[in-house]
Amino acid sequence: MRDLRDFRAGKPAFYPDQSVYAEYACARFDLTFRDLDGGTGLLFSVTSKEKSVQFGAGRCSWYPQNNSTAATLASDKYFANKILEDAGIATLGGEYFFLSERHRAHRPEGHERQDAVACFRKLNSAAFAKPLTGSRGDFAQIVEGDAALERYLTDVSQHYDSVLIQPIVAGREYRIFMLDDEIVYCARRLPPFLPGDGVRTIRALLVAHNTDLQTRGLSPIAVTVTAHLLDTVLPSATLWEIPGRTNFSAGGRMELESPGPQAAAMARGAVRALGLRLAAVDIFTEIGGDPNVLRIIEVNSNPSIRFLEEMDRGDLIQKIWHHTFSAVGLLDV
Repeated sequence: MRDLRDFRAGKPAFYPDQSVYAEYACARFDLTFRDLDGGTGLLFSVTSKEKSVQFGAGRCSWYPQNNSTAATLASDKYFANKILEDAGIATLGGEYFFLSERHRAHRPEGHERQDAVACFRKLNSAAFAKPLTGSRGDFAQIVEGDAALERYLTDVSQHYDSVLIQPIVAGREYRIFMLDDEIVYCARRLPPFLPGDGVRTIRALLVAHNTDLQTRGLSPIAVTVTAHLLDTVLPSATLWEIPGRTNFSAGGRMELESPGPQAAAMARGAVRALGLRLAAVDIFTEIGGDPNVLRIIEVNSNPSIRFLEEMDRGDLIQKIWHHTFSAVGLLDV
């Protein structure tokens, strides 16, 4: 069996992770992988002796074992929270707001941009905000002050139609990856860091980091620290933790670690409530220092598994794709 690195080698930088993993899994399960888009990896087929199935990567839904209704509801963070709360599962809550007048006739009162300002002030003008249907941590950040909120809503409106505004919550953040009722892995989510070089300031290093994020289609990270700190030269071999988002795609880190049975039970309940077969459930534990207080952050029905490649866990990548191929009849269950 060829190593996963062999399947990554020679691929262009833009080549989708999921296509690499599908080809890798095909070799393991004696299936035929065929690129259908001239080597981009964005469209491919997988063929067994009996049938052929088409898959998409990039911004496509990667996991056909999730039906489209469940996946769509999960991707709307407000609807997902409502479904979970109806099932008795605690979430971070929040309210949604639209950022333009488009489709105004099709929605109820109380969800316009001016209503977002009123909601924000009820939270003492400090809240966590993110696009209602965003992913990869794009524009997910703490916003403090009315002026900052106005700038944030204007920036987000260039890319998204709506936002979710939530109270600021702190705790230990975990991701639990589920296949049906089975936990594939648990990981602690940690923020990204800037490595010092002894020459550039934190500000300059952050500018370079944000430029890289923007070239990959992600919003820059906004940090609320003093100018004096940002102008500090970061010594060589020193790591400065970037506060805010922990998404792997935005430079965040993950370490294999279990959050305990209570979080595992909550993750199972969340996946069942949403009707998903595959999902990554993000959970806060120990909120406010209380080990008994947990909340679902969100449920991702189209999660990346790049972390498993970084951890050299090709066995788990194969497990996930075995589940996927079985769901569409390419393999026996």
